[in-house]
Amino acid sequence: MEGFNIDYIEIIGLIAAVLTTTAFLPQAYKTWKTKDVSSLSLTMLLIFFIGILFWLAYGILEKSLSMILANSITIISSFLLVYFKIKYGKQS
Repeated sequence: MEGFNIDYIEIIGLIAAVLTTTAFLPQAYKTWKTKDVSSLSLTMLLIFFIGILFWLAYGILEKSLSMILANSITIISSFLLVYFKIKYGKQS
């Protein structure tokens, strides 16, 4: 990809990105299926979401493919958890 430097360091980052992003997806899926948000902290989710926004911006500025890919996917998952917490939290 033009503008991206793919070397062994970025490959390590890509492996880390796949593992950490994949680890986050089951929680989003489980919350969606069960609609149980009682154990999720809205404050933690919001802080995490904002942190991921900054990591994504950092990855874009650094032209780090691993950071851009991981944080793009994780931002969607964390947004869904915030949405589920707000939507399903009112039902309990």
